[in-house]
Amino acid sequence: MEQTSTNNLAHIDRWQKNRQKAFKTISPEGKVVKYLGKEFLVFPETFWPFTDSQPLVKSFKIKPGESVLDVGTGSGVIAIFACYGGASKVTAVDINPAAIKSAKHNAKLHGFDKLMRVKKSNLFQALEGEQFDVITANLPFRNKPAHDVVASSQWDTDFKTNTQFFAEVGKYLKPEGRIYFSQSNFGATDEIKALAKAAGLTVRTLASAAADKAETKKFYAFVMRRAKQPGE
Repeated sequence: MEQTSTNNLAHIDRWQKNRQKAFKTISPEGKVVKYLGKEFLVFPETFWPFTDSQPLVKSFKIKPGESVLDVGTGSGVIAIFACYGGASKVTAVDINPAAIKSAKHNAKLHGFDKLMRVKKSNLFQALEGEQFDVITANLPFRNKPAHDVVASSQWDTDFKTNTQFFAEVGKYLKPEGRIYFSQSNFGATDEIKALAKAAGLTVRTLASAAADKAETKKFYAFVMRRAKQPGE
C-alpha cells in the first residue's frame, strides 16, 4: 500500500490545518454538507463528511437486524448509513460535544432518532460491556500531536486512541462480528495492521477512493475479523 512522501506530507499538513480552521469558523447555526446524495448538518468544531469515509460507507454490509457501533462518529454519517442499511440498533459515540450535537441532529434529520443512540464516550468507556455485530471506526489517521478536540479528529497524539481501540475492541465485538475501519495513504496504515494482528484480527482491504486526481489523498476501508485459531 503506497505511502506519502515527505513533500506530500507537508501538503497534507497544510490541508489538514486549513480544514481544522474551517471546522471552527462556520456559523453557530451550522453548515449543510452534501455527502453521497444526502444532506448533513455540521455544527462548529465537528469533522465534516468527506471522501475519507466513502470507501467504508459504500462497501460495508449490514445484515437486517444487526447491531452496529460507530466509534468516533463525528457528524454521524457512518452510523446513519448503517441505519439505512437495515441495522436494528445503532450506537454512535464520540468524545467531542460538538460532534454529539451534530450526530443527534442528523439522526433526527434522517428519521433515525429512535433507532440511533448517540452517546458521549471516550471510545468504549460509556458502553458498559455491550457487544455488537458490527463495529465501524473512522479514527484520526496520523500519529501527530493534537492541540485541541478539533485537531484530534485528524491527529492522534502518541497514537493513543488507535492503540486503545484495538486493545479493547474485542470485548465489544460479538464472536462472529466484524469491524470496518478507515485509513489513508498518509496515515499510519502499517501500524494499524500491526495493532489489528496483535489483537487477533485478520485484515482485508475492502475498498479505496481518492479525493484528488493525483491520488495524494487516498482512503481505504478495511474489514477485520477474529483470526481462526488452530483446530477451529
